[in-house]
Amino acid sequence: MSNHVRIFDTTLRDGEQSPGAAMTAAEKLEIAQALDTLGVDVIEAGFPASSNGDFESVRAIAGFVEHAVVAGLSRAAPKDIARCGEAVKGARRPRIHTFISTSDIHMKHKLQMQPHQVLEMVAQSVAAARNLVDDVEWSAEDATRTDKDFLKRCVEAAIRAGAGTINIPDTVGYSFPEEYGALFRELIESVPGADQVVFSAHCHNDLGLAVANSLAAVAGGARQVECTINGLGERAGNAALEEIVMALRVRKDALPYETRIDAHRLTRLSQLVSRVTGFPVQYNKAIVGKNAFSHESGIHQDGMLKNAQTYEIMRPEDVGQGHTNLVMGKLSGRHAFKTKLRDLGYELADNALADAFVRFKELADKKRQVFDEDLIALMDASLAHAADAIQVRRLRVVAGTDGPQTAEIDLTIDGQEVWAPARGNGPVDAIFNAIKQAYAHEAALLLYQVNAVTEGTDAQAEVSVRLKQGDCVATGRAADPDTLVASAKAYVAALNRLIALSQRGPDAQAMGVG
Repeated sequence: MSNHVRIFDTTLRDGEQSPGAAMTAAEKLEIAQALDTLGVDVIEAGFPASSNGDFESVRAIAGFVEHAVVAGLSRAAPKDIARCGEAVKGARRPRIHTFISTSDIHMKHKLQMQPHQVLEMVAQSVAAARNLVDDVEWSAEDATRTDKDFLKRCVEAAIRAGAGTINIPDTVGYSFPEEYGALFRELIESVPGADQVVFSAHCHNDLGLAVANSLAAVAGGARQVECTINGLGERAGNAALEEIVMALRVRKDALPYETRIDAHRLTRLSQLVSRVTGFPVQYNKAIVGKNAFSHESGIHQDGMLKNAQTYEIMRPEDVGQGHTNLVMGKLSGRHAFKTKLRDLGYELADNALADAFVRFKELADKKRQVFDEDLIALMDASLAHAADAIQVRRLRVVAGTDGPQTAEIDLTIDGQEVWAPARGNGPVDAIFNAIKQAYAHEAALLLYQVNAVTEGTDAQAEVSVRLKQGDCVATGRAADPDTLVASAKAYVAALNRLIALSQRGPDAQAMGVG
């Protein structure tokens, strides 16, 4: 048997059957080109008999794709097969993929046909397709719920009629890996002519076993796997192309087979399909998910910093993911925190690092994820104001439609705690009035500005406050998940800068805007 496993991509056909995943002709061409560049062996471009739009899309893709086989899907009806043949005839390597149901439940309730009638249609449909193209694939719909003896007779009939690829789909995601792999072995060993054709697996994910079943089929002798980008497909989807490809690549010890896929392109193609269909990729999706190579646990981060293979079985750059991401959060450890700060340009002594780590943990308890921008804001504020004479210790604000808005603030002024309450025209005004009560001054407010450091409702607010007293102007900045706390800290930072400038004389005051 060949050690090459063909990758048959059906994103444009089975993937498009996902409710809401319809694509325009231009979008299908864009994806088809990306699939061809990726290195898939077969692109199932659509179902030509289903609509004029699908027919035109398949025909356009057939004339556009340079390397891959272009397949169209067709029911066993002569008109469908003729329509499919017309759609793919312009391809450099055309294929007709025809199918019919073979399980008792499908034959009785869907086809309303007897087994002998289905068997006749298998032979007739494959022969009709073979008269139009040299490359014909035949599928037994609902094969895993089909009587084995009848399935063997159908497979033999398809081979005799000229099919070069035999697909044994797990149409409803019913099978388990052990039995699915055994089914392929039994068919290959017992059906006459089976050694002359390629057997194919097509698995749905109703029980979450599509990839596992596909790999079991390869172990059982299948040399083509039908799959989709991101596992797109009707109901729970199909086997995910990216997962199958990387499983074969990573576990060559268990499955020593090759594909033609350029794995570096997987993430980009995943993002393209997500954008076109509007189906987001779940964060923890294997291979291409946002969190596939992200680590937040302190234990994991420590291991990763010592040797990436402790927690990564493949490199993110191998699938186009860029690089490993050490996510800073409440579970992150000191080692990862120190490394992240070094990457951002901060080298701290042990005591300063310990203090910064405490402030980081406090921030992480308030935010789900601490981004690089959050750390920069945290460090800049900490380093800039660590020695300030006035520090904010505690703040309490009452606000709302009923009013009045009030604030109570605890400040440390030259080591002494000072508490002051105040009212204001809104919570920020109340905070600033409370600071004036705690530390009397005549500075005028020139600027109050709020920006989000990162995205999301839990983002830190970065507040800028500019104060003027006499000829001296100073700006203070602070960041905090609580906008009101950031406002108080920014005002106090500006006030500290004013005090420092006033003590340095007129020349320093002239340069005081910061």
